[in-house]
Amino acid sequence: MPKLFGTDGVRGIANKDLTAELATKLGQAGAAFLSGQAKKIVVGRDTRISGNLLESALSAGICAAGLDVYQLGVMPTPAVAYLTRKLGADGGVVISASHNPAEYNGIKFFNANGIKLTQAEEVEIEKLMDGLSADKPAVTDIGRIVDASQEVSHYISHIKNTISGDLNGLKVALDCANGAVYNIAPKVLSEMGAEVTAFNTSPNGLNINKSCGSTHLGSLQKIVKDGRFDIGLAFDGDADRVLAVDESGNLVDGDFIMAVCAAHLNDLETLRPKVLVTTVMTNIGFDRSMAALGIKVIKTSVGDRHVLQEMLDDEVMIGGEQSGHIIFLNHNSTGDGIITALQLLTVMRDKNQPLSRLTGVMTRFPQVLKNIRVKEEKNNLLEVEPIKLTINRCQDELKGAGRILVRPSGTEPLVRVMVEAATIEKANRLADKICDVIEDYLAADRTGARVPSEK
Repeated sequence: MPKLFGTDGVRGIANKDLTAELATKLGQAGAAFLSGQAKKIVVGRDTRISGNLLESALSAGICAAGLDVYQLGVMPTPAVAYLTRKLGADGGVVISASHNPAEYNGIKFFNANGIKLTQAEEVEIEKLMDGLSADKPAVTDIGRIVDASQEVSHYISHIKNTISGDLNGLKVALDCANGAVYNIAPKVLSEMGAEVTAFNTSPNGLNINKSCGSTHLGSLQKIVKDGRFDIGLAFDGDADRVLAVDESGNLVDGDFIMAVCAAHLNDLETLRPKVLVTTVMTNIGFDRSMAALGIKVIKTSVGDRHVLQEMLDDEVMIGGEQSGHIIFLNHNSTGDGIITALQLLTVMRDKNQPLSRLTGVMTRFPQVLKNIRVKEEKNNLLEVEPIKLTINRCQDELKGAGRILVRPSGTEPLVRVMVEAATIEKANRLADKICDVIEDYLAADRTGARVPSEK
């Protein structure tokens, strides 16, 4: 297992955990690992104030390894993945902490095919970091930095060509999260004919995801309902995910978006194969609705890398997560918020139905997700006997009409407790019971008190 890399690259508080020194080493080792015939790496970043610092340090490391850096500037993660392939680079790097607050940042690598590196490949980069050679290329062989910001035009052309026809007649509200998509998303949808009103399009380096975007939908829900929009769309900071709001202000999460799109493609007989890939977090109602349509659902561990690998292995064209990170593999090699939005808008246009009606394809089981902040090692909590016992008892109480998932977050110091049940009251009660026993254990463990054998 990698030591530095989590489920989505190396992340931490910028200039504290993720320093310029670390970024330089990551750039040098990553470039050495990815180096191929092209001798160039594509680099993009989101709008965080630390982006320039880390971009400069990372680029210095890549150049020191003898590779050129094609700096895209502020660019959505899916654009970096696409342009890595388009420009024939040896790899790509995104500097972003996705949906996290501005003080965080991250560095994640793509291979030449625009696919995130595997854990085994990340381990190899860490090994290279530990043994960076003192031998450096001669001055005539060091890399150069190239301004490649204009290459965004290729990405815009690509995403516009992922659907046919226009979006005339659709009134759309966009929450761009003051993030990487702040200028691209409104441009694309407007040029395709939609009536667009965009919000949170003035990034200042510190306001990315701040009370906006896909993790803070309250304002968008009110805007859509009061402004009589057909749909609201909210991106996260690096725009690899999107969530929607229907005309009545109701949340339409990734499960519903996948269900709506898959059902439409199934009607058109273009869903080939009739298989979707999701994670263990996907609502049980999704599974039941797809089964009714004759569509198989494959489950993976949480994380888009696991979803993508399963899609590649089984040649599945659609997969994703409840968070709105959805991959349309025939259009891009990673989740792409704008492409997902266009696919959903196309269904609304073709069906000539409001989003609230389209989401009727799926009935969502009440779901509760609670987070417990931890400082200690979190991966072994599920092996603690009183915690295991409580989870098993709660699962037995559901009697098959729901499910429980308790897992450590791969990106934050949290343990996530998810419960689905026939009623929200039951889901909350069982989630609280599990959270209580975990918190009691953590508190007792810190004080050295005796841990109770059961709750």
